[in-house]
Amino acid sequence: MKKWLRIMSEVYSVVLYPMLMPLYGILLFCAGIVQITPELPKVYLWLCIGGTGVLTVLIPILLLIYLKYKGNIDSLHIDDAKQRTTPYIYTLVCYGFWAYFLRGTMGLPVIMLCVALGAIVALATVTVVNRWWKISAHLTGIGGLLGGVCSFALYYSVLPTYLVMGLLLAALLLMYARIYLGAHTPMQVVCGLLLGLVCTFLPTMIISYA
Repeated sequence: MKKWLRIMSEVYSVVLYPMLMPLYGILLFCAGIVQITPELPKVYLWLCIGGTGVLTVLIPILLLIYLKYKGNIDSLHIDDAKQRTTPYIYTLVCYGFWAYFLRGTMGLPVIMLCVALGAIVALATVTVVNRWWKISAHLTGIGGLLGGVCSFALYYSVLPTYLVMGLLLAALLLMYARIYLGAHTPMQVVCGLLLGLVCTFLPTMIISYA
């Protein structure tokens, strides 16, 4: 039983890997925006998805593989807090290009820029805090995804109840998985979730009610 729990926790940690969260987010955004503005060309949406995949998944993961090959990190999960700074800085740079791509190149609504900048702030915070305390990047990632969905819901006045509940359940299961694998303490996963949620949702609340 313990063996299967460990395998399931490891698989779940890979499926909800932090670098995949922006891609999941843009997929959900495109699925939602199609319902609101069905006249959008599909090629435009695919360009948004492809660009996000390259800038936030492909390039960062290739950089991680390179760092692992060079011996700078022990694994792609970067469980050793001391090894996280350099990969996080590289990822921050990629996220900066991603934010420009969404707004400057593709001209997506300002809501997407707010979410992207919030994700950058969350990752920057994790990078700094990581020097003293190992906050969970996995939970920061899914917290950011949840905050992005809430931002979309607020901006477009929709209520994706089942999606929000599903993400909350996924976050709870991810908390259990990370704690079970010994990667984090309960406080580290809770703080990670709250950090991601606040950083991506707060900017939208500010522009919505300012």
